Amino acid sequence: QVQLVESGGGLVQPGGSLRLSCAASGFTFSNYYMSWVRKAPGKGPEWVSTISAHGDDTRFADFVKGRFTISRDNAKNTLYLQMSSLKPEDTALYHCARTPIPFTVATITYDFWGQGTQVTVSS
Repeated sequence: QVQLVESGGGLVQPGGSLRLSCAASGFTFSNYYMSWVRKAPGKGPEWVSTISAHGDDTRFADFVKGRFTISRDNAKNTLYLQMSSLKPEDTALYHCARTPIPFTVATITYDFWGQGTQVTVSS
């Protein structure tokens, strides 16, 4: 069955960096676009970034442009999110999600989600 397992979250000071990973299994990872979505307390899911199946095209939400980088290693079936210049408002549970429709930001269309990894940005 499809499994997505995130890791790499934690507590970081403002201005700091973290790298999130998402290990995928149960499907042909290299056939799918993949996305990161975050959920902050009291808010709905917020699209962060999407990467194409072969990793040659990426998109970012305006609020993370220039600070976050998305990448993937199809040989390792792993998705990454490198986050830098973190702000308190980046505090959220970060999920990776399989994205069947290329570059759609409608998270309701994402068909499989991981459980998420918590990122807390605080001094």
